[in-house]
Amino acid sequence: MSEPSVEGVPVTALKRHAELSELVEDARWRYYVLDQPTVSDAQFDAWFHELLALEEAHPSLQTPDSPTQKVGAPVAGEFAKVDHLARMESLDNAFNEADMAGWQVRAERLAEGDPGPYLVELKIDGLAIAIVYRDGRLERAATRGDGRTGDDVTPNVRTIKGVPHRLRGDDIPSLVEVRGEVYIPVEDFKKLNEQLVEQGKAPFANPRNSAAGTLRQKDPRITAQRPLRMIVHGVGVWEGATEPRAQSEVYERLREFGLPVSDLYRVVGDLTEVKDFIEHYRVHRHDPPYEIDGVVVKVDDFRTQRELGSTSRAPRWAIAYKYPPEEVNTKLLDIQVGVGRTGRVTPYAVLEAVSVAGSTVERATLHNAAVVVKKGVLIGDTVVLRKAGDVIPEIVGPVTPLRDGSEREFVMPTHCPECGTELAYEKEGDADLRCPNARGCPAQIRERLYFAAGRYALDIAGLGYVAATALTQPLPPQEPVVRTEADLFDLTLDQLIPIRSVVRDMDTGLPKIDPKTGEQKVVSFFSNLNGQPSQNALGLMQELREAREVPLWRVLVALSIRHIGPPTARALADAMRSIDTIMDASEEELAAVEGIGPRVAATIREWFAVDWHREIIARWRAAGVRMEDEPAPAKGPQTLEGLTFVVTGTLSGYTRDQAAEALTGRGGKVASSVSKKTSFVVAGENAGSKYDKAVTLGVPILDEAGFEVLLNEGPEAASQAAAPPET
Repeated sequence: MSEPSVEGVPVTALKRHAELSELVEDARWRYYVLDQPTVSDAQFDAWFHELLALEEAHPSLQTPDSPTQKVGAPVAGEFAKVDHLARMESLDNAFNEADMAGWQVRAERLAEGDPGPYLVELKIDGLAIAIVYRDGRLERAATRGDGRTGDDVTPNVRTIKGVPHRLRGDDIPSLVEVRGEVYIPVEDFKKLNEQLVEQGKAPFANPRNSAAGTLRQKDPRITAQRPLRMIVHGVGVWEGATEPRAQSEVYERLREFGLPVSDLYRVVGDLTEVKDFIEHYRVHRHDPPYEIDGVVVKVDDFRTQRELGSTSRAPRWAIAYKYPPEEVNTKLLDIQVGVGRTGRVTPYAVLEAVSVAGSTVERATLHNAAVVVKKGVLIGDTVVLRKAGDVIPEIVGPVTPLRDGSEREFVMPTHCPECGTELAYEKEGDADLRCPNARGCPAQIRERLYFAAGRYALDIAGLGYVAATALTQPLPPQEPVVRTEADLFDLTLDQLIPIRSVVRDMDTGLPKIDPKTGEQKVVSFFSNLNGQPSQNALGLMQELREAREVPLWRVLVALSIRHIGPPTARALADAMRSIDTIMDASEEELAAVEGIGPRVAATIREWFAVDWHREIIARWRAAGVRMEDEPAPAKGPQTLEGLTFVVTGTLSGYTRDQAAEALTGRGGKVASSVSKKTSFVVAGENAGSKYDKAVTLGVPILDEAGFEVLLNEGPEAASQAAAPPET
């Protein structure tokens, strides 16, 4: 009997694609936005490549919302959003010689010959930045964000030593956007952490996190005190000057302009020399003054780069060769469990502190009980610990020859360690045990409260993890002042002042221990030594007042409705405009919203059917939280209704998102892949495989001028402006 399918896609493939999409999006969120990564680089790469394989086998799974069609992550809420002058692409990865050989074969086929010479350079483990210089003056600096829109961090970048405010030399472009990595040198990072410890502050986990956290400071004076550096490794836009002919020539020109360019690159003739460079730095990985996680290989000649073009997310003329994760041995002292926002109970390894990949590691996730069994680790084992880049490390397995018989098996608890409720699987076949006491489990309330205050929800900076713990789990005999999220906007200073609480680890939720005393760390977070409200308390109250006015989509994210992240919340808020409309909507009405679908619609209905969930909304509404948005602006003429479009390549007058909005605003539908049902393909510079497929299928192709005709005069006029189908 054949496997059940939906529109030709097997149900198992649909389920796995949805699961992988959620895992990848969550990993990106934690890595790029929270600067608190939770999975190894190797695991993320495995998930991502499995997604790519699923979409190659079943093209209908490749929608605009798929993680494979995105770069980076959404931009942060507290900074102004700015569009990059040209899209900041990601890089495809190679992990071995076979991957490199496959990349070369594809490049040779597209270039109709050897695309070399190649430029090889170190892949700095830092934060991607784009800086715009207009008439030689630094105008703007922005983070990568989602590749098209980033955070405006100009004041902070101006404080970075070595980044010129004005370019020098001759033949300077009237407009140039340079790309590079912001980092903190390894030795400076060690000194910075020593200073933080001396000040009684928590040290950073690794150089990349410290650079990211420093660059996202709201006060540039703090950024100026940190040892940030930058290395420029590319150009997005170059106008009004003699154009370089190769990547290596760009580096020389940028160095002449006074920009910081690495000396640790080389132009080589073939892949044998590329391999030599990779192998040299595999051995000398820690020689450079900054952390690296691989080597980037680029076709040096710009004309050849243009011939090779790009996919939807990465250039075909470059690839990142990533080194294997570093491994060390350490002692597995214990296995404990933490409880997350959704009730998931996750085992964590408590390790003998060890230095790996530039940071000290004491804990590592073990995901679930089945993973513990699969890895074959026992409490007391010496284990192999692997750490890739700056993400939370993973245990590879035990070093069994070192066992002495004192080791013992881990037994997964049957009851929640925080509230005592019996643990259960949410549905048959689940790998994760969960605490079903969503309303009363203090750990779940703590995690949901912390999530609700996040920058992509209510954006309450004063309600961090320490504050969330204090509000939900104060030291006895004091009772919690937040028992559910419903209490949040009713908080008073009188409630906050007496609170004392145990400091907990953000990754595991477990109490932190003071190494000097051996006791749990305790803080009075909301009061000073005189028993008066601290700045933490006063700031929190002010931010709660401001949070009452956030747009509806942020409120939806803060409610912790499963599968409702910022993109889905925005779509839902845009379509329905008020919480009451959403609550009263049927599953069919919800599923009709772009990006929702039947499964998420059912989840939304289930959430709103719970009495205490509705109580949260009622209490927040009574406290003055805005539960509706302004009416949607009137629609313009729907001249493109019933037509489907694909946008590919780079348009000079539009970002990809702006082009899509222009089409959907006129009633059109924007798809991610070309098919016989596609009405037009809008093709900018460096259009890739989608252009080729449009030619093969005979789909009309519009250049940017034709796109303007489409928008201004309609599809009939555009048909006349379209390129004739080629054969």
